[in-house]
Amino acid sequence: MQLSEQELRRRHEREELEKMGINPYPSETFEVTATAKEIKENFDKDKNNYQEVTLAGRLMSRRIMGKASFAELMDSTGRIQIYVSRDDIAPGENKDLYNTVFKKMLDIGDFIGIKGYAFVTQVGEISVHVTELKVLTKSLRPLPIVKREIDENGNEIVHDGFTDPELRYRQRYVDLIVNPHVRETFKKRTQLVSTMRNFLSEKGYLEVETPILQPIHGGAAARPFKTHHNTLDMTLYLRIANELYLKRLIVGGFDGVFEFAKDFRNEGMSRFHNPEFTVMELYVTYKDYNWMMDLVEEMVEKVALALHGKTEVQVGENVINFARPWKRYTMYEAIEHFTKIDISNMEEPELRQAAQKLGIHVDPTMGKAKIIDEIFGETAEPNLIQPTFITDYPVEMSPLAKKHRSKPGLVERFEAICNGKEICNAFSELNDPVDQRARFEEQLELAKRGDVEAMALDEDFLRALEYGMPPTAGLGVGIDRLTMIMTNSNSIQDVLFFPQMKPENKDKKEDEKAD
Repeated sequence: MQLSEQELRRRHEREELEKMGINPYPSETFEVTATAKEIKENFDKDKNNYQEVTLAGRLMSRRIMGKASFAELMDSTGRIQIYVSRDDIAPGENKDLYNTVFKKMLDIGDFIGIKGYAFVTQVGEISVHVTELKVLTKSLRPLPIVKREIDENGNEIVHDGFTDPELRYRQRYVDLIVNPHVRETFKKRTQLVSTMRNFLSEKGYLEVETPILQPIHGGAAARPFKTHHNTLDMTLYLRIANELYLKRLIVGGFDGVFEFAKDFRNEGMSRFHNPEFTVMELYVTYKDYNWMMDLVEEMVEKVALALHGKTEVQVGENVINFARPWKRYTMYEAIEHFTKIDISNMEEPELRQAAQKLGIHVDPTMGKAKIIDEIFGETAEPNLIQPTFITDYPVEMSPLAKKHRSKPGLVERFEAICNGKEICNAFSELNDPVDQRARFEEQLELAKRGDVEAMALDEDFLRALEYGMPPTAGLGVGIDRLTMIMTNSNSIQDVLFFPQMKPENKDKKEDEKAD
């Protein structure tokens, strides 16, 4: 391993600390009694509070001035200035803790623990006067140098920021250190999930878990990841959806179940797609897709209010308002609205001609449903910025949805589109086992034509339906997509701690050498 000059120096400092009898990685608990944010927000010099505090965090800057120094400590809540005096932290004759350890062997990025008291400096900055200092962790790699200054208008200017997207996503741990605002995105993601979870739990629905490894990939049109179980000597698939297992639980007698699930699809990557993603699926008995639209409006409005205190959210150049009610189009109405072409009565050959007229590429493996989906995705979906429900899809597009009660050839399905992308998908669920078998068999025919995303036929799921599944409404919400919108993030990689990445170049070179 090739080490830089700084890395070599830090390793030497680590050894020197050990020689001095200082463990650079101590085991014992270091009790923290306050945070940087808490002190900065609540310290009152008139009340003389925070006079015995213990903090811990990373050393982020130092200004050494002989026998005393100012430094900056960063914990999980933010940064605070600390004042370190030689005679305070080393009151006896031995001044090594200040002269050698603090001044020469500590670096930016090291963790320290301090005890002291809060005060206000002559320039009015709330700080902590350190009376005790302890080394907690010696960092062996230097952090990227990010310089911040405040201009005459009070705006923060960042120099040499850690901004390269590939480095940020690959080394998220560094990104979170030097770009603390990134943490706020992930805090909001957690808040979003908690709001949804509480909303559904308060309605009496049961949170459950279903298998990730499945013998048959089902519940969506997608290419799966495949693996092998050695003991059972059988092929297994990482789930592409949890729908079919949740419906089995409805058959088993639950009135409402939901799951926050990791799903996996072996498909292309983009700023809207990651092969591993999070979805929330919900199934409620004796309801239909109209009822589910109302629930989605209520739930997403609550999320916006929880995260922003209002229903309006800034997303790029657009202000998106999640207040109820949302606009509603049927799929055919949306296509006609944006193309002036009515495709509602077209068969496959006419649809191919319409797609060609609109400049949309379709290949021979695509059936009627895929062509309609391509036309909608190219002409209508990108133009739907405000939250909009698209309803009543062609039956060929939705093998798991119930046929429309009054519109032949359609199913009772909706998607919510926002900022030009789908954020959820829902059905009046198909519970007729004979109809479901016929739909699966149609999917098998599409697979024979070369459609790698066609659904497999799941005999056990059909058996479950034959025992009887009550009328049910089902919903799937893309948590990553919804988080992108709620945090004004441009890419799905910005809302995933560790998005899937191509191998690093150095790894490729090492692999080539190994070969």
